[in-house]
Amino acid sequence: MVKTRDWTNWGATASCSPARVAVPSSEDEIAQAVKEAAREGLPVKVTGTGHSFTDIACTEGVRIALDRHDRVLSVDRDARTVTVQAGITLRRLAEELAANGLAQPNLGDIGEQTLAGAISTATHGTGAAFGTLSTQVKALRLVTADGSALDVTEHDPELLRAARVSIGALGVISQVTLQCEDAFNLHAIEQPAKLDDVLARWDDLVQRNEHFEFYWFPHTDVCMTKENNRTGEPPDPKSRFRTWLDDRLVANTVFGLACRIGRRWPRTVPRIAKLAGVLLSRTEEIDRSDRVFLTPRLVRFAEMEYAIPRAAAPDAVRAIKQFIETQGLIVSFPVEVRAVAPDDAFLSPAYGRDSAYVAVHMFQRVDFHRYFRAVETIMRELGGRPHWGKWHYRAAGDLRPAYPEWDRFLAVRDRLDPDRRFANAYLERVLGP
Repeated sequence: MVKTRDWTNWGATASCSPARVAVPSSEDEIAQAVKEAAREGLPVKVTGTGHSFTDIACTEGVRIALDRHDRVLSVDRDARTVTVQAGITLRRLAEELAANGLAQPNLGDIGEQTLAGAISTATHGTGAAFGTLSTQVKALRLVTADGSALDVTEHDPELLRAARVSIGALGVISQVTLQCEDAFNLHAIEQPAKLDDVLARWDDLVQRNEHFEFYWFPHTDVCMTKENNRTGEPPDPKSRFRTWLDDRLVANTVFGLACRIGRRWPRTVPRIAKLAGVLLSRTEEIDRSDRVFLTPRLVRFAEMEYAIPRAAAPDAVRAIKQFIETQGLIVSFPVEVRAVAPDDAFLSPAYGRDSAYVAVHMFQRVDFHRYFRAVETIMRELGGRPHWGKWHYRAAGDLRPAYPEWDRFLAVRDRLDPDRRFANAYLERVLGP
C-alpha cells in the first residue's frame, strides 16, 4: 500500500481523495487489501481506467487499482472460452483472443476499458441479436467483504444474474470466464445519410444488419451510419493513410480542434457542424472484428446514455432535436444510437426488452447539466434506464420501478456485503442506504 494523489476519472467529471491505494497483481493481494480495509473500518472501491462518468468508483477509503491484475489465465480453444484477470483491457484481450483464433461476439468502441468495469456497468456494442458484454460472462470470481473468494457460475443462476451487472456493489471481481467464438471478419460500411430517412428506416436498418448504429450531428439534418456484417471474405482494410486520416486526423485531431473552438466561441458550432456534414464521405473495409469495433477516442467528453424500448428510438431522437432547436442549445458532439438484445441480468438496462441505447455528449469542461437533465426527462418518459457508467441524476426511489428484479439484486447484496464494505456515495444514492 502506498499513498496516492487525488484520483480523477477519464472525463474529469468525478474525483476523490482515497486514504490509500492498493495495486494488487494477484487475487491473494486483492483479498489482503480487502481484509486490511475491513480491520480499519474503511470502505473499498475498485478503479479501472476511469471510463465511467459518474462517481461510481470514488471512495474516501481504499482504492484498489487493477492495473497489474491483467493476465490471461487460460484459453480453452475447444470450448471457445477464456479466463482472464479482471483488470485486462478490452483492446489487449482482443489481441490475446486473436492470437488464439478467437473473438468476443460483440464489442463497443472504447478498447481502453477494463473487462471488470465493462461488464459491471453493462457496457455494450450494437446489434439486434447481441446483448451487453455481461451476457458473454460464463463465470467469475468475486473477492467478497470478508476477503474470501467466491466462484460465481451457472450452477447458481441467481448469483450469476446479480454478479453479471453488479455496479461494484457485491465485491471485487478478480477473474472472469468469457464465452467467445471463432475469430471472424466484418464488412464495415460507413456513410452519410439524412436524419429523417434513417429514423424512418430505423427498424429495417437494425434488422437488416448484424450491427447497425448511427450518429446524428446537431444543428444539421446529417447522420453518419455504420453497418457491420460478418463475412467470409479475406481482410481488405483501409490503407494506413486512410485509417490515419479518418480515425486520427478527422475523428480526433480536427474534431478536437473544432470542439475547442466551439467551447471558446459557442456560436461557431452550428456553422462548423454544417461544414462537417458536407465533408462526410463513404468508407468501406473488411477487417478483423475487434479492429472494426474498437476505435480510438482521444477527444475527452462527458456522456449520458439511456436504454429505451427499441421502437421508441426515433421519437427519442426527434425530441432531443426539438429541445436543442427550440432552446437554442449549442451541442458540438453527435447523438449516438445503437440497438441491443434483451438479457436477464437483474440490473441490466436492457433487462427483458429489445433496447435502443441513445447517448448524448458534451465536450470536456463544457457545462452539460441543462442538456443532460432535459435528455433524461425525455428518456424517463419513454421508460428509460440509465447506463450505469454514464452520467445520470436518478436515485433508488425512482430506479426501483424501472427494474423488475431490483429486490432480488438487493437480496444478493445483503448476503454478500451486509456491512456495506463496497459502498460509496454513488451506491447509497442509486441503491439506497
